[in-house]
Amino acid sequence: NATKITTNTLQEMKREGEKITMLTSYDYSLARLVDAAGIDVILVGDSASNVMAGNETTIPITLDHMIYHAQCVVKGVERALVVVDLPFGTYQGDSKTALDSAIRIMKESGGHAVKLEGGAEVAESIERIVSAGIPVQGHLGLTPQSIYKFGTYSVRAKEDAEAAQLLEDAKAIEAAGCFSIVFEKIPAELAAKVSSQLSVPTIGIGAGSECDGQVLVLHDMLGITKDF
Repeated sequence: NATKITTNTLQEMKREGEKITMLTSYDYSLARLVDAAGIDVILVGDSASNVMAGNETTIPITLDHMIYHAQCVVKGVERALVVVDLPFGTYQGDSKTALDSAIRIMKESGGHAVKLEGGAEVAESIERIVSAGIPVQGHLGLTPQSIYKFGTYSVRAKEDAEAAQLLEDAKAIEAAGCFSIVFEKIPAELAAKVSSQLSVPTIGIGAGSECDGQVLVLHDMLGITKDF
């Protein structure tokens, strides 16, 4: 299917119960292969910090780095929706900074949407970016940019309070205008419950099979990552 995937396509896929596929890419050659394979969404992830640059966390990668990776990826893509991560420190401060960062990504890379981590605390930034015409994907659960706060990469939202908070956050960022939300490392049951209560598609990574789609880091899927 050569039709370009849009945020609208993903909404339709959720309505029709069609599963969404999403993989990361960081360069032209692999993006071209992933796109040709028919993957719906390509994420230019800040995971480039880990798998491309060898950093322990996603925190060191800069906006300039992300734009560079996104430029490379966009050139290799004909069909997939290209989503680009806003890296740590480029949106948390205030909504104007967040908008400026998102605009740079769109203008300089040619990507189609941005992704950012967090719940109600970033809702204002999401609203501001969306109102400028830029689609935003949310990210809840294990949010790797907050890894020092969590202190571990283990499953999130196992306790009732955190689970309730996750549902609240999901609804808040949906209301703020997210076109879809990534759930990372949360219990499958919770992911299924929240997915059924949202009208926007959910994409899981270590969140069970009941999300509307799945995302993996390409290097993990191909076995290039040897750290786990």
